[in-house]
Amino acid sequence: MKTIRIVSTGNLQQFEEPIPAPRGNESLLQVKSVGICGSDLHWFTNGGTGGNARLDRPLVLGHEFSGVTEDGKRVAVNPAIPCGTCEQCRNGHPNICPHVIFAGHAGQDGALREWMTWDTTRLHELPESISHDEGTLLEPLGIALHALDLAHVKIGMTVGVFGCGPIGLLIIQLARLAGTRQIIATDPLPHRVEAALKFGADRAFQVHSTTCIDELFDATGGRGVDAAFDASGEADAVNTAFHLAVPGGKVMLVGIPEDDHTEFNASLARRKGLTIKMVRRMKDSYPRAIELVASKKVDVASLVTHRFPLDQSNQAFQLASRREGLKIIISV
Repeated sequence: MKTIRIVSTGNLQQFEEPIPAPRGNESLLQVKSVGICGSDLHWFTNGGTGGNARLDRPLVLGHEFSGVTEDGKRVAVNPAIPCGTCEQCRNGHPNICPHVIFAGHAGQDGALREWMTWDTTRLHELPESISHDEGTLLEPLGIALHALDLAHVKIGMTVGVFGCGPIGLLIIQLARLAGTRQIIATDPLPHRVEAALKFGADRAFQVHSTTCIDELFDATGGRGVDAAFDASGEADAVNTAFHLAVPGGKVMLVGIPEDDHTEFNASLARRKGLTIKMVRRMKDSYPRAIELVASKKVDVASLVTHRFPLDQSNQAFQLASRREGLKIIISV
């Protein structure tokens, strides 16, 4: 089978490898669709995602994916396999399990290959109304759901989304669905600003490092936002989130910073009494995500702007690293 491995920074190579055999509670999957995530780009451009997650062997990337089981079931795949026995798992927080196995991360190969095995309990059957590409996007939708859950977004709140890649755009859709009063959004890229308006933001701004915070405050009537979501990891977006959050508000840090550091003004956060939460992956969000997509309440299909075959993975990653388009899919 064809397998794509990152062998060094910016260098994906194709290998011919045997089809793996399932063991224990695993199922064999024919991979159909794989999405390129921002964390995949950290592996591609920096050789890791921070901390001890560094490239130390040729690695198969890909944790947003869907496929078909040997018995013909179309499935979306939860890329995380928590241990189920640690304190965090027992307390209902499998997303922060310290022993989690995660596809396409550190020592665990992911989905950029024609066949793979995965824990059967992490497979979610797709209704016929959901395509394989849409099934792939259930993973970022799950992260957006987890972020809104942590923020306790309620009817009538104001929300700011700073960074309008796919997860930011999904947060906007969910915030609109939750009955928020106003959503403002920012991004440096004009096509993502346009997408933010399309997916439900009331006001969206193309921002630069010199963008005046006062202009964003004016967009909220001078009040600010109840819940501020950094969905980029960039310093400017983080800074904007802390400045725009109202006293007593919430700042949700969803994005992964490229240099593995997030900084904010401590006195500003302290004097406002802000609640700051780090968003780590998701909990068991797939059933909810499937229902939202199947019922057409959330549009994930329109996020897909480019598709590449497996043997053009390098081109796909190069395009994604230039932040062109929105979601880039590799069809296997």
